[in-house]
Amino acid sequence: MKRIGLFCGGFSSEYEISMLSANTISANFPKNYEVVKIIVSTKQWQVEFKGKQIPFDLSTCGFIHEGKAIQIDAGLVYIHGNPGENGKIQAFLDLHSIPYINSGPLASSLSFDKWYCNQFLRAFDIPVAKSIFLTSISEKTNEEIIQTLGLPIFVKPSDSGSSYGISKVKAANELNAALETAFKEGKTVVLESFLDGTEVTCGVYGTKVGLVALPLTEIASENEFFDYDAKYNGKSQEITPARIDNELAIKVQERAKKIYQLLQLRSISRIDFMIVGDEPYMIEVNTTPGFSSASIVPQMLACAGISLASFWESVVEFELKD
Repeated sequence: MKRIGLFCGGFSSEYEISMLSANTISANFPKNYEVVKIIVSTKQWQVEFKGKQIPFDLSTCGFIHEGKAIQIDAGLVYIHGNPGENGKIQAFLDLHSIPYINSGPLASSLSFDKWYCNQFLRAFDIPVAKSIFLTSISEKTNEEIIQTLGLPIFVKPSDSGSSYGISKVKAANELNAALETAFKEGKTVVLESFLDGTEVTCGVYGTKVGLVALPLTEIASENEFFDYDAKYNGKSQEITPARIDNELAIKVQERAKKIYQLLQLRSISRIDFMIVGDEPYMIEVNTTPGFSSASIVPQMLACAGISLASFWESVVEFELKD
């Protein structure tokens, strides 16, 4: 029986969300694998094994149980944010020659940074919002920003997830506070022009028979946008399948698969779009999308008639085929 190290927790504000995702994944993982949670924090890394919390040895990528050295055969990184979704643990596993089920370090790092990801995809004619990149609050004046992007403006940390630090700015006097909030979550900030349309998201994953694009979910937030409260505290309607015509849904799914291929992603990714008219604009790529009971991807799978266990079985079979 192969042992899968499920890396969860992390260094960011998304620690608890990662733990919820890990609980759902471990409860629905194929039974012919042994899943051990490796809980990552800034203080220490610990393994949950046979009812005990055991230190994880970073130098050996293993742990000691009752005097016996135990290794993992493969990894599944399910940390939302640093150091998982940005590819750092994947690079660590590469150094130890341990296979894993996720997108690699470059794909993860590129997808995680909203600015660089958008600029990369723009080069392949993927429609994205007009944007400005900032390394400090004082880099551009409010007047310069508004002249370029207009109002409203979305202010986002470039390298954060779960909508932490994101604000929708509708007036010039709100901009400084929004920038301060964003810079608390990330070292760089991206400002994007407002796209007025229907927000949808598409899950994509690889299988031995090719890429699968799941049914679209429409996001109808009760708040100004799909923020943390909307995502995790029930302040949104997540409608699966999305209320759009079939031809447009197929267009979004095909664009999601193209983005998946361009970024060389692996396993499950969720790609968010804003449909303006009949044009899907890419908003964000999530290489470690939420997988808790409240998350969108499990809703998509349910709509497609795919159980969580059979989903993970097909993903693991394909990604660990070598």
